[in-house]
Formats: sequence, C-alpha cells, structure tokens
Amino acid sequence: MLYHFSEEPGIQRFEPRLHPSHPGKPPVVWAIDEGRAPIYFFPRDCPRVCAWKLEGSTEEDVRRFLGSDETRMMIAVEGRWLETLRKTKLYVYHLPEETFALEDHGAGYFTSREAVTPVKVEPVGDLLTRLVEAGVELRITPTLWPLHDALVQSSLHFSMIRMRNAIPR
Repeated sequence: MLYHFSEEPGIQRFEPRLHPSHPGKPPVVWAIDEGRAPIYFFPRDCPRVCAWKLEGSTEEDVRRFLGSDETRMMIAVEGRWLETLRKTKLYVYHLPEETFALEDHGAGYFTSREAVTPVKVEPVGDLLTRLVEAGVELRITPTLWPLHDALVQSSLHFSMIRMRNAIPR
C-alpha cells in the first residue's frame, strides 16, 4: 500500500498535477511508501529537513546527524512551525499500487501518471505522537539552513521539503 497525506478530508480522486519545483516533468499523482511516510506527518507547507541512514552511510555521519544507530530517522523543523504542527489535522489516504512507479528509491517516492481513487482515508491523529511512534527524532531549530547545508555533504539519505517556506538565509 502507498500513502498520500493531506489536510483535506474528502478527496475522492487524485488527479495528476505538475510539480511546482519541476514544471518540465509530466503531471503525476505522488505517493510515499510506509517506511518514509513520517516525513509527511506535518502540515503541508511546513519546511523540514529529514535524514536517515542507508547502507553505506558512515558511522561518523550517523553519530553526527542521528545521534545513534537506534534513531531510525531525524526530522528538523523551525520553531515557528511548532504551534501549527500541534494544531494541524492531517489525513492519510491509502492508495492502490497498480499504476504507480518508483520515482526515487532512497526517498520512497512513487508517481502515477493516471488518476487514482483512494482505497481508504483516515485521520492521522496527533502528529507529535505519530512521529514518536514512528521512531523519529524531531528537532526544533531556529533555522534549517545549517543542517540543510551539512546534510548535502553527508553520506546519509536526506529529503528537504518545502524549503521555499523556510526562514530566509
């Protein structure tokens, strides 16, 4: 099963759309796998920096960014988003896999060029609780840019989401 997260509770059908950061690519429906779903336990516009280890990640980078081998994933957000994170009601849409193709293996992104009808929708619940249950280390920071810049040079897999909404450098 693949997932799509939204603040809208009643989406009946997902139509392919252009990606705002990649307007040259064809319109698609985006989905995420279960392993990386926690990177979407956030308000849609919330900027965040996410990192997790892959085979080949160095012990030094794991210690530096994740703290230990027990940390499954680290996600950092700016402190100004904390109240919105606490108040946001988010819904998870369960999507059938048939028309999806893997877009990015490390990030767990899938795309479909066809419209997709969800199998089920349910509330995510308290987002902070869901992050804890998923084994995510949540970091609250004044700015994401130092972490962003350091992770780009690391051996970890990372995802930088909605950075256009981050506090400017």
